[in-house]
Amino acid sequence: MAHDDSVPPELTALRQSIDNIDAALVHLLAERFKFTQEVGRLKAREGLPASDPGREKVQIARLRALAEESHLDPAIAEKFLNFIVAEVIHHHQKIAQTGSIDAVEN
Repeated sequence: MAHDDSVPPELTALRQSIDNIDAALVHLLAERFKFTQEVGRLKAREGLPASDPGREKVQIARLRALAEESHLDPAIAEKFLNFIVAEVIHHHQKIAQTGSIDAVEN
């Protein structure tokens, strides 16, 4: 990233910290999806449905509570989880239909 002399050093440092967190989030999401793909294969093998509304409800409540403890708007945590769950369900449906994770578009 090119340095812009008009940008205060404090802003540059804050942005670097944000960039580092973004990188960590991407790596964590990749790791999370590795596990959810394993779950998808297991569900397909066992003939279980792609979604589990009971688990999703518990997870939303858990993440909302964690968000409140962290002084984050719980709605943000819920939206984030809803996005992830929708992707996971899509992956699980593809695995169930094709029998392979290779058919899942990334």
